[in-house]
Formats: sequence, structure tokens, C-alpha cells
Amino acid sequence: MANPQLAAKLKITLDEDQLTNCMRCGFCLPACPTFRETGIEAESPRGRIALMKAVADGLMDPDEAFEEQMYHCLGCRACEPACPADVKYGRLLEQARDAIEDHTRSHRLWVKGVRRLVFKELFPKQGRMRLAGKALRFYQKSGLQRVVRTTGILKLLPKQLADMEKILPEASGQGVIERIGERHPAKGERIATVGLFRGCLMDTLFAETNVHTVELLTEAGFEVVIPRTQNCCGALHAHSGELDDARELARRNVRAFKEAGVDYIVSNAGGCGALLAEYDHLLHDDPAFREDAAWFAGRVKDVSDILFRLGRLPSFGDPAAPGGPVRITYQDSCHLRNVMRSSDAPRQLLRRVSGAEFVEMHEADRCCGSAGIYNLTQPEMADQILERKMEHANATRAHYLLTSNPGCLLQMKLGVERYGDGGGMKVAHIADFLHERMKKGD
Repeated sequence: MANPQLAAKLKITLDEDQLTNCMRCGFCLPACPTFRETGIEAESPRGRIALMKAVADGLMDPDEAFEEQMYHCLGCRACEPACPADVKYGRLLEQARDAIEDHTRSHRLWVKGVRRLVFKELFPKQGRMRLAGKALRFYQKSGLQRVVRTTGILKLLPKQLADMEKILPEASGQGVIERIGERHPAKGERIATVGLFRGCLMDTLFAETNVHTVELLTEAGFEVVIPRTQNCCGALHAHSGELDDARELARRNVRAFKEAGVDYIVSNAGGCGALLAEYDHLLHDDPAFREDAAWFAGRVKDVSDILFRLGRLPSFGDPAAPGGPVRITYQDSCHLRNVMRSSDAPRQLLRRVSGAEFVEMHEADRCCGSAGIYNLTQPEMADQILERKMEHANATRAHYLLTSNPGCLLQMKLGVERYGDGGGMKVAHIADFLHERMKKGD
């Protein structure tokens, strides 16, 4: 069924220069996870750009199949480093989804309700995120979780959600500020003052990782400030077609870190860091924030990158295994690798751990299928990609599979749960692994 309102919005929203920059050379095809799984042209960046251009040129109606194809993309952006014309595919995808969310006719009423709850009433409000963390912690610690599991209630849920419940870490109602405060001096001579971006899920499900990140940074010579007024980065909003909400969240973060007077903004979540580093593009049409957004974006660093390139690194040693070196491997965060272009620093840090053998995983640069909430909205394709990923992970025979993003971490834990070879592989954030092995100075 034709949707003239959506067609009109796409025509004015999609960046014509980026649409025409695509040379249809096909370099993106082998980089694209969905094309690799299906071999279908429409499942590739080139194919999706062709669909967008056909709609923008009035040659095609943006029907339900068009909408489905825009959301079948993982948004991993592996196509961008592969593109000789430097097409900003990720921006085109966000523009298309933004237009779809404004004018779609395919969402059921309950879908709209869930989207509003998540994107407007939960993630942007840090107090509510902490309440959600407390509620989840109560569920995990009160015995309710054991009752739910033993009674089989989880079988009523979709398999993806039921499996996710099994691998969730212990939640917390206390974030990093509530645990250790807002300001932390450097050990020894100060190299720079950095602002820690604490994130939403990171500060709810992985608050301990945030604490460990602070301690790694201070040990390496950085003063750490954690602005209390920061909020959600807006990545889930931007990737899900809620660009106006993403821009408002970006404005608050720019203001918070600008007022904190930091030299760098440090992220320990690849998905968050990638959007933070593109705040200049997100707010380029906002004259009140354009300059400050460029200041902000130019100072965003991943924790591995700033530790390796600027830090005074402590020694790292493995306190475990008298039976020989522990084997470790690394799964890239797509946005850390493809947007922030940081893939070498994590590996260099891991190679510095004495008593550990780093094993490169085949196709570690390929998406694991997490992609924000993709593994929940597109479980079939996500599981196909995950199964292939676990073949490569199992082949490393690693004791630890490490990553730099909470979504990847949960997805890989799910992979070990479903497709592990029984070797007891542990999945951990690189900051937690390094912190456990850090030899502290005086």
C-alpha cells in the first residue's frame, strides 16, 4: 500500500549527495553480514541505497517491504571502511529510519507503546534506569528468579528473551558515582583530565566495569571526572529512527562535559562511543550547539585507545593458572572498529599481559549479531550470525573471549550458552580483564 507521507519525508530527509556517491562497485558486499548470510542484493548496503534512491526519485513506493529491509540491516557499518567513495551509509540508514518512524503504518499499537516507554520514559531518565536496576537486582537476589526458572514461566517468553534472562549479569541500583564519587585524582603526575561517559546499560548492568575503568585510568596517570548531569548517549534512539530524541540527549551531554572542563571524553562501550564521536554531525544543523558539539566529538576516546596511546601503563600479569598461559581472544565492537577506527589498541594492551597468550580469532571484525537491540527485533538473522561467530570463537580454544561493548558481551555470552564447545570459555569486558591483572603502583 502506498504511503505518500513517508515518500515525501524520505525525499527531503535522505542526503542526496550520499545517495549519488554510491558507485555500485560492490566492495561493500563481502563486508555486509546480512548479504553474506543471504546472498540477496537487497540485503546489502548497495542494495539498500538503491532502494532509498528509488524512493527519493519517486520510482518506488516505500511499502512495508521497504521498511522491513531498512530494519533488517544491523547498522554495523562494516561497509564504510570498505567503501572507496566514502559513502556515509550509517547516516543514510538513520535518516531512512527516522522518516519511517514518523510515518509508518506497520507498527501495532503495543509496539508504539513499548517504543515510547523505552525511548522516552526509561533510557533518557537516569533515575528510572537506576530504579530498573534495583528492580532487576531484587528479582535476581530475592529468590524470585529461582522460582521463575523452576516453574517454567520463561517458556512463555520468546526464546531470545528467555535465553537472555539466563546470561544477564547481576544488576545494580547504584551506578559508578553512587559507588565511588565524581572526581578521582591521577596516580603520579597528571597526564590529562578525562570525563568518563558512564552510559545507561553500562551503569545499570556493568557498574563494576565503570569502577574498574576509573581505576585503570587513574593508575595510568589520568584525573577522572564523572559529570553527574550526563545522560544516555542516544545511540539506541538514533539507530531506531528517533533522531530528535537523540539530538536532545546529545545537547545535554555536550553541556555536561563542556562545563566539566575535561581534556578528553572516555567511553568503555563501543556503541556509545561511536555516536558520541559523531555528535558534530548529529548537531550540525543546530547553531546553538554546532561549535560545542564539534569540540565534544573531537575529544571522544575509547578507554583502550587512550590507555595505550597516552597513558602511563601499569604492568599486567595473569594471577591464575599455574598450568601454563591463559589463552585469550578478542571480538571487535563493530562501531569501535568501523566508526571510531580503533581496533589495534585493545589488541596491543592484551599482548602486554604477561602469562597470557593472545590468539587472533578468524573474522573477529565481523558483527556478532547484537547490534543494539537487533538480536531482540531480528532474532533469526542475529542467531545465524552468532552461530557462525561461535564457530570461529570455539576454534581459538580461548579461556577468555574479550570485547569492548556491553551488547557484544551479552551476545557472546549467549553464543557460549547456545553454541559453546563445553570448554568453559568465559566472556568478559576488556576493562575488567585488565583491571584484574593490573599491578598497582604506590
